[in-house]
Amino acid sequence: MEIEKVRCLIIGSGPAGYTAAIYAGRANLSPVLYEGLQPGGQLTTTTEVENFPGYPQGIDGPKLMEDLRTQAERFGADIRFGIATASDLTNAPYQIVIDGEKTIEAQTLIIATGATAKYLGLEDEKKYAGMGVSACATCDGFFYRKKVVAVVGGGDTACEEAIYLAGLASKVYLIVRKPFLRASKIMQERVMNHDKIEVLFEHNAVGLYGDNGVEGVNLVERFGAADEKRYSLPIDGFFLAIGHQPNSDIFKPYIDTDETGYILTEDNSPRTNVPGVFAAGDVADPHYRQAITAAGSGCKAAIEAERYLSERGL
Repeated sequence: MEIEKVRCLIIGSGPAGYTAAIYAGRANLSPVLYEGLQPGGQLTTTTEVENFPGYPQGIDGPKLMEDLRTQAERFGADIRFGIATASDLTNAPYQIVIDGEKTIEAQTLIIATGATAKYLGLEDEKKYAGMGVSACATCDGFFYRKKVVAVVGGGDTACEEAIYLAGLASKVYLIVRKPFLRASKIMQERVMNHDKIEVLFEHNAVGLYGDNGVEGVNLVERFGAADEKRYSLPIDGFFLAIGHQPNSDIFKPYIDTDETGYILTEDNSPRTNVPGVFAAGDVADPHYRQAITAAGSGCKAAIEAERYLSERGL
């Protein structure tokens, strides 16, 4: 198997990966970046980004990622298409297998593989992606001011998203599969006492409808029961809040993660438990999941990588 030696390897191409490549390139680390399954990351599925600093009129998600990629290449980043399929982080230099056939031997590794939002698995979720379906209220809530939206989920995240959206929308339906909320008691109280939020217990969303975007959701109350009830509910936006899955599986034998798979980092830094291996962006962030926080962590990861190499004379 072919082996290539690099000083700084970056896995992932969202705001974290590209920003890490910009900083690593400017520090003369000759970074190599593999883009992964979704070049540009989750933002390439977003139509308009209005909350990234420096774009007062907003910018299309794919265009923002194209700009970051171009900037990274300007400073010498070697950006390639490929997927990391295996890792060996037992000893430095660390080995990463790309597409099951090529091995990269890296003095430093920046993991920026992101996290994938969980969906219900409805065909309509794909059909209306970017047209009323979202997995990020903070990202897209602004577009639903004074409109009617639905949030799917019953945990803390779903309740937080519902409360956030209630500050913008005219009405928020919280669609909960179970007859109770899994959220913490305080979050339950906030949701149940909010005059703009209506909780639909024992409801399943089974489809969406609309001509030029989401205009409503098809619901089943008490799915499978003798008194099952099916009906349609007019809404303008459909938000998924049933969790994210961090893309960290190939690193788990070596890197400490929480029970969900988010990589654990040390002292508010991108440092992992493995020296010279850093985590940036959503793969290490279960809380914020924003482009700007991901970019900031990518910056920190590159600076840490440069310091690590410098201290060891590599």
